[in-house]
Amino acid sequence: MTSVPTAAPSYSAERQHAVAQALRAVLPAGCVLAALEDTKPYECDGLSAYRQVPMVVALPQDEAQVLAVLAVCRELAVPIVPRGAGTGLSGGAMPIADGVVLSTAKLNRIVRLDATSRTAVVQPGVRNLAISEAAAPYGLYYAPDPSSQIACTIGGNVAENSGGVHCLKYGLTVHNVLRVRVATIEGDIIELGSEAPDAPGLDLLSVFIGSEGMLGIVTEVTVKLVPKPACARVIMASFGDVVTAGNAVAHVIAAGIIPAGLEMMDQTSVRMVEPFVKAGYDQDAAAILLCEADGTFDEVEDEIARMTAVLQAAGAGAIAVSTSEAERLRFWSGRKNAFPAAGRISPDYYCMDGTIPRKNLAQVLTGIAQMEVKYGLRCANVFHAGDGNLHPLILFDANQPDELQRAEAFGAEILALCVAVGGTITGEHGVGIEKIDSMCVQFQPAELAAFFAVKGAFDPVALLNPDKAIPTLHRCAEFGRMRVTGGVLPHAGLPRF
Repeated sequence: MTSVPTAAPSYSAERQHAVAQALRAVLPAGCVLAALEDTKPYECDGLSAYRQVPMVVALPQDEAQVLAVLAVCRELAVPIVPRGAGTGLSGGAMPIADGVVLSTAKLNRIVRLDATSRTAVVQPGVRNLAISEAAAPYGLYYAPDPSSQIACTIGGNVAENSGGVHCLKYGLTVHNVLRVRVATIEGDIIELGSEAPDAPGLDLLSVFIGSEGMLGIVTEVTVKLVPKPACARVIMASFGDVVTAGNAVAHVIAAGIIPAGLEMMDQTSVRMVEPFVKAGYDQDAAAILLCEADGTFDEVEDEIARMTAVLQAAGAGAIAVSTSEAERLRFWSGRKNAFPAAGRISPDYYCMDGTIPRKNLAQVLTGIAQMEVKYGLRCANVFHAGDGNLHPLILFDANQPDELQRAEAFGAEILALCVAVGGTITGEHGVGIEKIDSMCVQFQPAELAAFFAVKGAFDPVALLNPDKAIPTLHRCAEFGRMRVTGGVLPHAGLPRF
């Protein structure tokens, strides 16, 4: 994505030198970066429209060094932005101008893999796909599979509660992590969750997962591994319009079928992906559904037959079923490469992430089509249809006047529509800085105050990823004043502080 100019630094050379020297005293040589040529690669995550070169980057190599970095930053009152692989799409890892980026890239060891208990203990810098690769000789794998799984790390997955194309049946990160080991801003190591079926006390594990680096630094994660299915096959169903395809998703779930994956792509996304990947997609269809069944051979045959019948009854114009593992992977390759393929047809794209009730898929897709006309921009819809997690790709050219601003307004209106139909502004990408104003649309002052109370309990000095994810009431008041609709201001009564 073409970006706006990188924000200028707001720190003095003396401050940068003092922080860098303090960190060099506790980290090995080469693990503290302060020169512009070294820190500039950390200026953004996958949301490259917003950039800020960090003052310093710290690269601890173990848990003790993480604690040492936190101690230095606490002593010098330096904000800290945790960073995994930088594949996030909401600006959650964008640096603070006068802060430190704490990268967990060097904590990349698989500590233990236990095939008997079907668990793996890994450091936060381990790649998502690397867990499955290590577990493969035991017939096991790690189920959450974001499109970026070849590069994204488990620490980042925990921060964003990542999902993937198989999240409908196997769940998000929160459903597949048993325990996390966390370094707190106050210098303690705490463990949330347990390898046992339950853990004593409050369920803080589910509070921590998805907290976007605002509550602590992950130093170790225990994940569940699941047996690799004996067989898996994919149906590709074509539809003449997106409304019928959206309704078909609801019919599949209503029939009591929980596919391993249930994804939807509209014609725009199919036509941008097919020349890139050659997945065998029907480019004449207005929309396609990819529906996967996995399990034993008999289970898969039965589920494929049941899903085929439901899809035909729901209006599918054509149905193709994978006949080999190579063909199954090819079908999925198109879906997983939708984001990079967008670059073939547009200089820039803005990937949104909202979640809605499945029954409202057709309504929201119709609304997005109307917004395309309103904003004069194309949108390729590709998403986890089974659990209502939308990923509209708004296509634009940042070199054209106002197109970035129109894309942002387009995205904000999609999220407002998601909220209006009973959904939420994010499913797996997080809030970061991208959706912080949309939080004002979704949540009331009392709810925001509760979020800040949780933040304060973990981070009383407010140094961990500040100004991300949770908007202040002052910000919401200002946002409301900018968004007058029918004479009504969102949260018009909020105090300005």
